[in-house]
Amino acid sequence: MASLFLPALGRMAVCGGTHGNELSGVFLVQEMERQRKEKGDGVWPIPVTTVLSNPRAVEECRRYIDTDMNRCFSTATLSSPITDSSPYEVRHAQELNNLLGLKGSADAIDMICDLHNTTSNMGLTLIHYATSDWATMHICKYLQTKITKVPVRVLVMDVPISDAYSLESVSKHGFSIEVGPQPHGVVRADIYLIMKEAVDLTIDWIHKFNSGTVFEGGDMEAFKFIKSIDYPRDPETRHLTAAVHPQLQGLLSPQAG
Repeated sequence: MASLFLPALGRMAVCGGTHGNELSGVFLVQEMERQRKEKGDGVWPIPVTTVLSNPRAVEECRRYIDTDMNRCFSTATLSSPITDSSPYEVRHAQELNNLLGLKGSADAIDMICDLHNTTSNMGLTLIHYATSDWATMHICKYLQTKITKVPVRVLVMDVPISDAYSLESVSKHGFSIEVGPQPHGVVRADIYLIMKEAVDLTIDWIHKFNSGTVFEGGDMEAFKFIKSIDYPRDPETRHLTAAVHPQLQGLLSPQAG
């Protein structure tokens, strides 16, 4: 019987601050950089690159400066010519693609874990682009067995990778971690610790996989993006004409990362 050999995941990047006011990822990347400075590259069992993705937005504690960076990583945007009027985030997205990609190439980094917060009370969710990404699915299953404080879910966007517009799509295998609820511009210690645990466990899974550990397969529930539904608006002014129902407030929220 033939055996299936999957390639090792040799390089990983942990990115925070893609949205500059989602601070758990910002603080976690800064903490990981402090650990590397104190203990050297051997602080983790695999090579890990840390990236503060949108430093200008982090400095101003804003989601973005000119345009949402996490919408700038489609193949079309990454290959667009840069002019004097190009948004800052488009320029920097191309720089990150050169650092971590090139997207879709054999030289692209193996795994990007991009860190986000949401105001939604959604626990911990891994968001990625294809059910065929075996690495992300196994990591999510591993996190589900290890993290008990909050639900751990996976959301599949299911679009061609060339059209995928968020940072993790630059890597061969990638996902964003979305943790909430947390207001923008602040840090909740409990949310930060959940994110840190997820990143530590992801590094642990990759190390075990690279060392030859065999992980069991099986079924796993995954959610699929269908469509966005806007709030009701006044047809003339476009002002909102509704709010979240009190019985749903705290369960659902209008903005995720």
